[in-house]
Amino acid sequence: MISDNTAHFERAEKLAKDPERVRRNFWLKLKRVATKLPFAEDLLAAYYCAFDRETPRHVQVALLGAIAYFVLPFDFVPDMLPVLGFTDDAAVLATTIRMVTSHITPEHREAARKAMARGLDDQEA
Repeated sequence: MISDNTAHFERAEKLAKDPERVRRNFWLKLKRVATKLPFAEDLLAAYYCAFDRETPRHVQVALLGAIAYFVLPFDFVPDMLPVLGFTDDAAVLATTIRMVTSHITPEHREAARKAMARGLDDQEA
């Protein structure tokens, strides 16, 4: 039986199996909320790591799941709530990054910094 608490993770798991959809939805949501996210640079580094062909498959899957959870419009704490809205997204992402931190390279972090410095207008490529 699916509870309200596990339904969100199951949706994220299903979404994570469609990397192109995650990629598309990621940029749409990130552009919309980036100024509100204190963890935007970490999220971008995780994104670049997840789509790096050199990243091991199990790491890609874990990161895509966390990113898919961020992309989902419905989650445990609604994103539109001030201050608390992204705490669940941050927790899922922080836990995942902690698990795979050795795979997020300085190149991924540099790409994230450059994307933030440039703005997010042309980042979908």
